Amino acid sequence: MIGVFDSGFGGLVVLREFLRRLPRYDYLYLGDNARIPYGTRSDRVVMRFTQQAVDYLFRQGCRLIILACHTASAKALRALQQEYLPEHYPERRVLGVVIPTVEEALARSPQKRLGVIATEGTVASRSFEIELKKLDAGVQVFQQACPLLVPLIEAGEQDWEGTAMILRRYLAPLQEARVDTLILGCTHYSILKEQIAAIMAYEPRLICSGEVTALKLVDYLTRHPEMETRLSRGGRRRFLSTDLTPRFQQLASLFMGQPVDSEVVEL
Repeated sequence: MIGVFDSGFGGLVVLREFLRRLPRYDYLYLGDNARIPYGTRSDRVVMRFTQQAVDYLFRQGCRLIILACHTASAKALRALQQEYLPEHYPERRVLGVVIPTVEEALARSPQKRLGVIATEGTVASRSFEIELKKLDAGVQVFQQACPLLVPLIEAGEQDWEGTAMILRRYLAPLQEARVDTLILGCTHYSILKEQIAAIMAYEPRLICSGEVTALKLVDYLTRHPEMETRLSRGGRRRFLSTDLTPRFQQLASLFMGQPVDSEVVEL
């Protein structure tokens, strides 16, 4: 079984792409909606929350987990891979969304002028900038923290006129920098993709992690048959949340593109 973890709803966009590309596998989705947002949390807290989620998903039978949360990928993934898994789960794997997104962004950027919009925590971690410069030291990276976007989307206000005003303010520095490629560094932001494209009128390439990560997962499983053969294939999907409200059900369906039947769990 493949586990998909996010701090909230946004990871459902990633899962939706997985289901398009790899529908035969069993998936278990976990959203930590009781403790969202992660973007303003300290590294220590994000690591603790993410480790709790990983433990829970492994106990449920997941062999491979994708951290669909950019903040968790930025602040917790490396420590999980290098320190926690070798000691506690040496035969299981955790992957993230940052590196696949970075690789795709570089491949599609003609002038190597990349913009990143993300949560405060992801921007502060410099994870995108660090990974981009590992691959190409000459790339120019322009980052913009967007602390209001996740709360607005979580409140269902993505079509509110004030959201467009806030987007224009956040995107203005990136327009001035003439970025040729823009990374949407939070899974929630895909909901605003059309609005972002309309504001960035000169049409920079927009990179959304869901589609990119799905393609990279296909490649990963092809290159790692020892993992691929251990994954169950019943086409089953199960959705878990640490908090369940009518708003969750509504937004989960928006992100997933279809109704979602979720269960409440304690980590």
